[in-house]
Amino acid sequence: MNWNISIRSFDSYLRIERGLADNSAESYIRDINKLRQYCEIEKNGIEPDKLVLDDLQNFIFWIVDIGMMPSSQARLISGIRAFYRYLLLSNQIVSDPSELLQQPKIGRKLPDVISNEEIEELIQAIDLSKAEGERNKAIIETLYACGLRVSELINLKISNLYFNDDFIKVVGKGSKERLVPIGHSAVKQINIYLNQVRVHQKIQVGFEDFVFLNRRGKSLTRVMIFTIVKDLAERAGLKKNISPHTFRHSFASELVERGADLRAVQEMLGHESITTTEIYTHLDREYLRSTILSFHPRMQRK
Repeated sequence: MNWNISIRSFDSYLRIERGLADNSAESYIRDINKLRQYCEIEKNGIEPDKLVLDDLQNFIFWIVDIGMMPSSQARLISGIRAFYRYLLLSNQIVSDPSELLQQPKIGRKLPDVISNEEIEELIQAIDLSKAEGERNKAIIETLYACGLRVSELINLKISNLYFNDDFIKVVGKGSKERLVPIGHSAVKQINIYLNQVRVHQKIQVGFEDFVFLNRRGKSLTRVMIFTIVKDLAERAGLKKNISPHTFRHSFASELVERGADLRAVQEMLGHESITTTEIYTHLDREYLRSTILSFHPRMQRK
């Protein structure tokens, strides 16, 4: 059974037989395409009639890890069930693997997701009259624009900023390097920090290439990033449990929610299952850049 044919016929069924509006039908199709992408990435392109309940359940856990919010998980499960009911109704399958599909029971609470509007509230809470203000604003913009881990942020190097190409190079887990698109808001703010604040600092030997520095001219610590984020959340009056990882989770969530290709999101996050070589063989830099430009809310030029 071919994915493309099945999805096209499901789309026709939704619009013609069920009479769904275009937006509703498109939402269903986007969700089924996420399942298709998962099968291409993790299941060697297995076709829809070969999937079993465990495959579908693992897909739900996978999508949670990437960043889909609980409300959207429920919609996704509903869409999968509708898809397989259609396949069963049209005699394309003999049994429905989605019948017992359930919302995942997460043992630990995932980080709260913050919206683009809440990011603005955090930024507005920054006191730019203080020496560290422009630096902290650049940190927030970079965390949200690039979905970096804390370790990747504090070790970001000036020599790895490729702003002419709208990319930065980061070193992730296992010392694996990857290229990550960076938005214009973050580029603008980093340049302000570098050219108006950092340039006047006395920098300690060995830290000349680090982007973000503390008052003593050394690189920031993980604890300092957590403190900056917590203090800003308190100043902004946000009641959510916000940590630096919240920005990474929100970065992924924004892209997934807006329909970005899951393979691109996975690679930009630098998940452990993806090697540096695969970055260049599966997706070229322009594709990664265009995906972020299309789906991230802070990528447009101002």
